[in-house]
Amino acid sequence: MQYSKPKMEQLVKNDAELTKKLKQIMKEHDLEKSFALKALYHSDVKDGGKYQRDYQEL
Repeated sequence: MQYSKPKMEQLVKNDAELTKKLKQIMKEHDLEKSFALKALYHSDVKDGGKYQRDYQEL
């Protein structure tokens, strides 16, 4: 499974909890949105993460 920025943006847009996590990552680590999306992908989507199925369905 490969990272796709448009897919991640759509996934975050569709899920309030992910939106909250994205904003938290951006604030805590002082990251731009694109880097925070990648971090979120690796922590919650990739390799059996909580949102893997939702990501694959996009």
